[in-house]
Amino acid sequence: MPKTNKAYKLLAKQEKISNRAAKELIDRGVVFSHGRKIAVARAEMPLSTKFKVIKIEKSKKIFEDENILALDKPAFLTSEEIAKREGFKLLHRLDKETSGVLLLVKREDFRKKAIEEFKKQNVLKEYIAWVDGIIAEPIEIDSPIETVKNKNALYSKISKKGEEAYTFVEPLMVEGKFTKVKVIIKTGRTHQIRVHLKSIGHPIVGDVKYGGREHKRVMLHSLKISLFDYEFISKEPKEFEKFF
Repeated sequence: MPKTNKAYKLLAKQEKISNRAAKELIDRGVVFSHGRKIAVARAEMPLSTKFKVIKIEKSKKIFEDENILALDKPAFLTSEEIAKREGFKLLHRLDKETSGVLLLVKREDFRKKAIEEFKKQNVLKEYIAWVDGIIAEPIEIDSPIETVKNKNALYSKISKKGEEAYTFVEPLMVEGKFTKVKVIIKTGRTHQIRVHLKSIGHPIVGDVKYGGREHKRVMLHSLKISLFDYEFISKEPKEFEKFF
């Protein structure tokens, strides 16, 4: 008899769910075994494997008026999923494992004006992150970023062929060999913060795609966005307060 089976089939049996639902959980990044995230749904694993599934929180409303809906996005939900659920267009996007302030717009005229503010770099976007290594002084990063698209994914890199990108990084706390940082961006290139932090040798914890060490999630949170006369703040998640 076989001593292993595919991870999603084992998970389906443990959780008493369909194979499809089990595969979706693994692809979403919320399934762990022995403290390590299961990255490949079809990976062969021992029949005795026990899984832990992280509960996905619901998005919470921060503010709403006739123009805009500001939500507190949890990790592991895509921006597109939330927009579809709410029935409004996205003004910007957060990566799947990034939490925090997410803005949707209700009126097309407001959306066009808001996009112009983004283009003019009049929008303040402040994040917090935990990164590998010790950052002792504030750092400005202005390396251009090029995004490569293929059928399955997006990947960004530092390149002279890329578009202008500016990131300001300020250390807030050091614990062991990790630093909690405040990050302010003026531009909004795809995966900008992740790429820029990797480029200075301090990838975000959990951001395996860009050189970070494994963790339960990418430790990046959208803390504040200021647009026109609006200011939206998402409270720092508990796991960000102290890394250990």
